[in-house]
Parts: sequence; C-alpha cells; structure tokens
Amino acid sequence: MKRADSIEALLKKARTDFARLKDEYNASLHEKHVRNDLKVSIKNIFENLRSCLDYLAHDIFEAHCANAKKPGRLYFPIRPSAPEFGTAITKEYPALQTTAPKVYDLLEAVQPYRDPWLGQFNKLNNHNKHQDLVEQSRTETRQVTVSRGGGSVSWGPGVTFGSGVSVMGVPIDPRTQMPVPNTVAKTEVVTWIDFRFREIDQSVLPFIDASIANVDKLFRSLQPHV
Repeated sequence: MKRADSIEALLKKARTDFARLKDEYNASLHEKHVRNDLKVSIKNIFENLRSCLDYLAHDIFEAHCANAKKPGRLYFPIRPSAPEFGTAITKEYPALQTTAPKVYDLLEAVQPYRDPWLGQFNKLNNHNKHQDLVEQSRTETRQVTVSRGGGSVSWGPGVTFGSGVSVMGVPIDPRTQMPVPNTVAKTEVVTWIDFRFREIDQSVLPFIDASIANVDKLFRSLQPHV
C-alpha cells in the first residue's frame, strides 16, 4: 500500500485532535452554542478522515485496476443503493469484482445501505465543504430515579404520569411529574446535556469517535489486499 504512511499519519492526527477537542468540548457543554473554533476542529478531523478514504481509493485502483485509465477525480465510493454502488465500481474501478473480490466485498460492506455511518459521515463532509460549518444543537435530557430499599425505578422524556399513580409506594404529583415530598424513598434527578449534529441527529463526540474507529478498521481490513 503506497499511501499507508500517509493514512497512518492522518489517523494519528485525527486521534490527537479528537483528544484535545473532547476536553474543550466538555468544558463548553453548559454554553448555549458550540464555539466556532470547535466547529473548525471538527471540520478538520472529518476532512483528514475523508482524505484517508480517498487515499485508499487510489491505492485500490493502482493495485487492481492498473490497466484501466484512472478517472480525473477518483474518490472513495459511497453510494446509497446496491445498484448505484455496482455501477460506480464498474465505471471507476473496472473489473475490481473479478480481480479483487475481497476488496470489492469490503467496500460493499461499508456502503450506506449496509451501514448508515458512512452515509452520515459523507453528509457532514459535504455540508462542511459546500455550505458552512456543521451545525450542532444543544439538548437536555432529564432522568428521574426513585429508589427505596434495594430497588429503584427510573424514567426519562416521554413518560407522563396521570393522577393516582405511585412509584415505589410514593404518589406522583401530576403537576410536577415528581414524587410528592416523603421520607421513605430517595429521588434523584440527573440532567444530561448533549450536543448533536442537526443533519444526522447524532451525538457529536460519540459520532466523531466512531468515525475515527471505522476509518481505521477499514484501513486495516484493506491493507493486506492493496
């Protein structure tokens, strides 16, 4: 693999930038908006990961389609359906399914119709390139836990109690949706604060973490065959 060192360097850079981003991002969770410099950091991580994929595309072509004319712009194939994927491979990577069926299968396995991650990742990248920095929305999720003795009951958003309901033997006030003041059960309220990508409705930090892991996994899987 000709570009392995470059891919390794980009993955290392992405991990380093992500470690720094996590510290800064967690510090901003209580702010109403994500700072623009953090959006730039996210944009750079995604661009480096996209470069890894496109480096893989060139190595695949050069290793298995060398007798064909390379397209003027060769990108890692990302298609929403199996027929579109097959057409793209036939056009951009002639005879790949015959000359390198394992490589073909690895590429096909990560397509959006198999795994939604790649389509979501591509959507964020395209937004960054052609529109503006990816937007994130701040969300708060409240979880209530009532415990008594060795047991407990928890509930979150979407749960609404009517009159006459009790939890762990304690009546719930339908106006506050909380247990009435009492001395027999413990009530704990935890508010989770999160930022999510609006375009794909995914939590920001877990999605970036998964993106780095998925690109690394694909690279390791293809490396022996390219």
